[in-house]
Amino acid sequence: MSFRSVRKVADADFPTRWGHFRILGFEGLTDGTDPNRKPVENAVALTMGDLHAKDASGNPIAPIIRIHSQCLTGDAFHSLRCDCHDQLHLALSLIAQEGAGILLYEQEEGRGIGLMAKLRAYELQDQGLDTIEANEQLGFRADYRGFELPAEILKALNIPAVRLITNNPEKVAALESAGIRVTERVSAAIPSEPTFERYLQTKHEKMGHLVG
Repeated sequence: MSFRSVRKVADADFPTRWGHFRILGFEGLTDGTDPNRKPVENAVALTMGDLHAKDASGNPIAPIIRIHSQCLTGDAFHSLRCDCHDQLHLALSLIAQEGAGILLYEQEEGRGIGLMAKLRAYELQDQGLDTIEANEQLGFRADYRGFELPAEILKALNIPAVRLITNNPEKVAALESAGIRVTERVSAAIPSEPTFERYLQTKHEKMGHLVG
């Protein structure tokens, strides 16, 4: 799947507890080749500092970025079924420490299956299934995300290279295939909790995430 067009629809001041950002809204029109994807997809970019800074030799400095998929249960309610909340806060802290960077926040709840389906998957996980088994029993793929929109947003922001905060090799591959160089993978690993140990194990063993 690709996007016919991606446009910035909003750009506003955005002070946070981690520092001062700009909040940018983006709208992407898909090409319609994937029936599982919405015709219009939205994402938010939190940007901080000079994204086109250069070092003492005049070489561009790749900004540090995070592609974060929406997780209402983790991000807003601090769920301990997943590591999403802690990864979000880790990314914002790392960007603040750098003084420059981007958090790309995609509306891809439950790896793209949506909130209500995700809650139904929770029920199945309570019965012993792992996250992937639960999705598949509900008739979904393990992961519907493709990370095309974040790549297009980076192009719109004229960012040719990044240092990517992630444990997911697919995010690295998606950016590279879209023409965005990933000069460094920055670990997004956070301390495990007993409540999401199996969740991390499944991501490592079945999805190839670099955790544990």
